[in-house]
Amino acid sequence: MRKNPTAQPVSRPMSRRSFVWTAGSLSIAASLLLQGCGSGSDTGSDGGKVELTFMNQSRGQEAALTALAKQYTKQTGIAIKIESPGPADYLAKLQAKAQSRNMPDVYSSFLAVDMAPFYKAGWAMNLEPELKGAWGEEFAPGVVEQSAFTKDNNLGVPPGIYSAHWETQSYGLIYDPARTKIDPKTPPKTMDDLVTALKASNKDGKGNFAVAASLTPALIQEFASNWLTDQQISDTFAGKASWKADGWRKAFQLLVDLKDAGLISNGALPGGQGDNSGVETSFFNKREVGAIFDASAGVSVGKRTAPDYTDYASMPLPAASDATQTPRSPGVPGKGAVVNPRGKHPKEALAFVKWLTMPEQQKAFAEQARIVPTSQKVLADGSVPAQLTGYVEATKNQQKVTNSLTPDVNAALTRDTQSLVLGEKTVDQVLDDLQSAQDRG
Repeated sequence: MRKNPTAQPVSRPMSRRSFVWTAGSLSIAASLLLQGCGSGSDTGSDGGKVELTFMNQSRGQEAALTALAKQYTKQTGIAIKIESPGPADYLAKLQAKAQSRNMPDVYSSFLAVDMAPFYKAGWAMNLEPELKGAWGEEFAPGVVEQSAFTKDNNLGVPPGIYSAHWETQSYGLIYDPARTKIDPKTPPKTMDDLVTALKASNKDGKGNFAVAASLTPALIQEFASNWLTDQQISDTFAGKASWKADGWRKAFQLLVDLKDAGLISNGALPGGQGDNSGVETSFFNKREVGAIFDASAGVSVGKRTAPDYTDYASMPLPAASDATQTPRSPGVPGKGAVVNPRGKHPKEALAFVKWLTMPEQQKAFAEQARIVPTSQKVLADGSVPAQLTGYVEATKNQQKVTNSLTPDVNAALTRDTQSLVLGEKTVDQVLDDLQSAQDRG
C-alpha cells in the first residue's frame, strides 16, 4: 500500500492530494468502525429499478465521468447518478453518509490515510479476487500493486485491494519552455543542470520555481530516492530506520540549494489550506513562475482553469549529481473508485467500475481530463496528451513503498520545510524534529 506521499495534499482538510488526519478525523474513524458493525443495506428500496449513485471527489474528471455515465446508461439501461460535492467537502460528506448508513454505491478513492476508516468499517469491496483475473491484466505493471494493502500495514487495514483506478499520479515538474529556456527535447539531466537553467531564466531575482508546503513530503521523498532504496524509505516511515540517515540529510539539502540559488518564488513555501491551488494558479493563470513541483493531476487543473494555455511541458525530477540510486517518483493511485458491498446493487456497481477502467473509457478520461491512464493499451498507443509525457515517463520508475508517513511526521515535515526555506531551522534541526515526531507516533 502506498498512498503516502503528497498527496498534497497536508494542511488542508481535503484536497486532491491531502494526507493529514486531524484529531476530528480520528474520532470520526472510530465512529465509522462502529457504524460499520451493523448489518443491512445503506440504501432503501428502489422498486426494482437499478440506479447507482457515484460520489465523485474530483472536479477535473467530473465532465468526463458524467458523459461516460450517460453513455453507460444508454448501453445498459442502468441509471447512474453522479454527485460531486467538490474536493473541499468530499471527505466530510462521505463521512456523514457513512455515519447515517446512506453510503453511495460507488465513491471516489483517495489517499490511504483518508480511506482506511471506510475500508476497516466494511464500506469497501475487496477487489483482489477480481483483479487476479483478466481484469487485472488490463492495467500497466505495478498499478494494481500500488493500491494493495499488505499484511501488517501501518494503517491497520485488512490485506486486500479496495479501489480500482483509471489514473496513476506521479510527481515532477510542470514548466514553461519559453519562461525557463528548458528545451523539452533536451531537459536537464542533473539537479545541478536544472539549477543552472532556472538561474539563467530568473531575470527579476524573485525566483521562478514554486512548490506548496503540502507537497514537500513528496518532494523530499523523491529527493531522498537519489540515495535511499524503497525499502529504506518504507522502513523510515514505519519507524524502523532513522530520519537522520545521510540520504534524508542530502534530500533536505537539495531544497536548501534551491533556496540558496534564489530560485524559490518570493523565498518562501506557500502553506495553509489551498496552498497548492495557489501555486497552480501562479503558474497556469498568472504566469508568475516558470516551473512548479506538482502531481500529474496538476495538468488536469490547468486544463480546467486555463484551457487556452497549452505551451507547457512536464518532466521527472533529474538526478542529484552524486546520486547512488536512480531517483524515483512517489507513485500514488490517482482517480478511481471504491465499490460499496453493502449497497442495493453491488454486482452492478462492480460492473460499472470495471467498465470505467477499460481502455475506451480510459482514453476518454486521458483526453478530456488530461490524466495519466493506467491502461497498458492507452499508454502504448500514443494518445496521451503532450503535457503529460514527462509524468508518463515518471510512472515507469515509481517508488514501491509499503508504509505511509504518520500524520505527526507529515505535519512536522510540512512545517519544517517552510522553516528551512525561511532560514529558521537547519537541516539537522529538521531531522531531529522529524525523528521526535516519528517516535511520538
